[in-house]
Amino acid sequence: LCGSQSILQKENTIPVRFYAKEAAAPVANKGDEILKNIFLEVKAKYETALGIFRKEKITIDPDDPAAVSQYAKVMKTVRQKADLFSESQRIQYTIQTRTRDIPDARTYLLTLKDIRIKRGLTDDLGAEAMMMNALDTVEKEIKKPLMRNDKQSMALLTAEFEKINKKLGIRKEDLPKYEEQLELKIAKAQLEELKKDAFEAMETQKKREEFKDEAMPDVKSLDIRNFL
Repeated sequence: LCGSQSILQKENTIPVRFYAKEAAAPVANKGDEILKNIFLEVKAKYETALGIFRKEKITIDPDDPAAVSQYAKVMKTVRQKADLFSESQRIQYTIQTRTRDIPDARTYLLTLKDIRIKRGLTDDLGAEAMMMNALDTVEKEIKKPLMRNDKQSMALLTAEFEKINKKLGIRKEDLPKYEEQLELKIAKAQLEELKKDAFEAMETQKKREEFKDEAMPDVKSLDIRNFL
């Protein structure tokens, strides 16, 4: 995105005289250099991740907690070594970018709901409804829509949210635990997808004449490192 923006900037466009015979030697375009650097950075991250996958054993067994935990551990190592966002960090970044210019609290909360749905996350505790009820309470008290720059009224909403957190048993100091639980859920879902893809690939292969008498191996016996 940064590269695209640079390319579109006026100072980075190529003048017509560049193509004239009298033109001097072409000067490197700043936008091209940015795109090149982005490509090299992504390439380095990819190679780092692939290097880890070549070393670490992954068992495709989403029903085995130990296999899920090991896969989550490998993915965490990949993120740390390749400097990638975790799922919770991606969600946080999405929230920051999408809500930065939202002036009122109601639109902010509705945007959070939209982000949650699009990320495939469930609100099993019913927290969103509680938060909207808290907002209704505050707006009824101040007799106007709650704006995010209204510090005094936002403090009232924050106090209501703290009551909700206490009721649901959510504590700030437990956030790392919640993040770990989220990563385990994601790891399990990804292993289930890998198992499905591997099974479908073997089923397709088995339909070929030369493999019709071959026994299909158990998916969890496959070693991904042999296919990289």
